[in-house]
Amino acid sequence: MSRRRQRPGARDLHGILLLDKPLGLSSNKALQMALAILRAAKGGHTGALDPLATGLLPLCFGEATKIAGSLLGSRKAYVAECRLGVTTTTADREGGIVEQRPVPVLDEATIEAALAPLRGRIVQVPPVYSALKQDGEPLYLKARRGESVQAPPREVEVDRLELVSRTADTLTLHVECGSGTYIRSLAVDLGESLGCGAHLTALRRLWVDPFRAPVMISLDQLREAAELGEDVMDGLVLPLAAGVSDLPALHFDPEASHAVSQGRQIEWPGDAPRERSAAFASDGRLLALVDCDGQGRVRILRGFNLPAPPHGTHGK
Repeated sequence: MSRRRQRPGARDLHGILLLDKPLGLSSNKALQMALAILRAAKGGHTGALDPLATGLLPLCFGEATKIAGSLLGSRKAYVAECRLGVTTTTADREGGIVEQRPVPVLDEATIEAALAPLRGRIVQVPPVYSALKQDGEPLYLKARRGESVQAPPREVEVDRLELVSRTADTLTLHVECGSGTYIRSLAVDLGESLGCGAHLTALRRLWVDPFRAPVMISLDQLREAAELGEDVMDGLVLPLAAGVSDLPALHFDPEASHAVSQGRQIEWPGDAPRERSAAFASDGRLLALVDCDGQGRVRILRGFNLPAPPHGTHGK
C-alpha cells in the first residue's frame, strides 16, 4: 500500500525503514508520520498491522515501493497473547463481548492437542472485522453497519505454532506463518477447540522475511535522529537491496549494467540461477529483479531507477 505526499520540501528517498509500530496507531497513520519526519515524497507499508498490534512494519520509500508487494507476501513471525473464556465481535480485545464461558483446567498435553490441527496448510475463516473486500468494500465497514457478513474460508500456511507461557486464562503463543494468516482467527479456532472460546489481547510482529533479525526503529528514535540532521536520519533507512537480500545476486559489468538499465534482455555467461534474482550494476546499485531461463538469457521482471552512488559507496 503506497501513499504519495506532495508536501513542501518533500524529497526523493529510496530505501526501507524497519519501523517498530507503536500500540494504538493504524499502519497507515504510522506511515504518514514517518513520511512527514523523513520528508519523503513517496512511501508505502508492506501489510497492515492492526492498531492493537506492535512490532515490525517495513516501510518502503521511493523506488523501494516497487518491492512492497513481495514483502507483503513474505513469511512473518509473531508473539500473540490470547484470553480464554471470552469471545468478542472483532476476535480481539477491541470488540464487544459475545459470549463468556468457564475455562477448564488445562494441561500442556490438552493445549498441544488443540494447537496441532492449526499447524501446516490449514483452512481459516478470516474475521469479519477485517480489511478483506467484498463487492469492492472492506468487510469491516459492512460489519459496522450491522450487515450480515461472512468472510469466505481460505487456505493459509502456519509453519510454527508453539505455547510460550500460560496462566489460568491466558495463553502466549509464538507463531510463524505465511501471507494472509489472521492471528485473531487462530485465537478463535484455538478457543473453540479448547471448548471455552478465546480472543486476541496482544500481538507483536517479530520479523518479516528477509528481515529475520531486524533492528527496529521507533517513531521517537526517528524524530530524535531528524533533530541531529538529515544524514543521521537517513542512516536509519536501509538500502533497497536489503529487501531482496534473500535472492541470488547477479553482478553485471558496465556493459551489461547499461543494457539492463535500458530494459534490454541480455545473455549471462556461465551458470545463472534459474529463479528470481537481484541484478546489481558494476557501481553497486540494485538494477532490477530478473529471472534466467536456463539458456543464459536474463529477463527483467522489475527495474529500479536508483541514483548513482557517490564514488566508493553504494547508493540507497
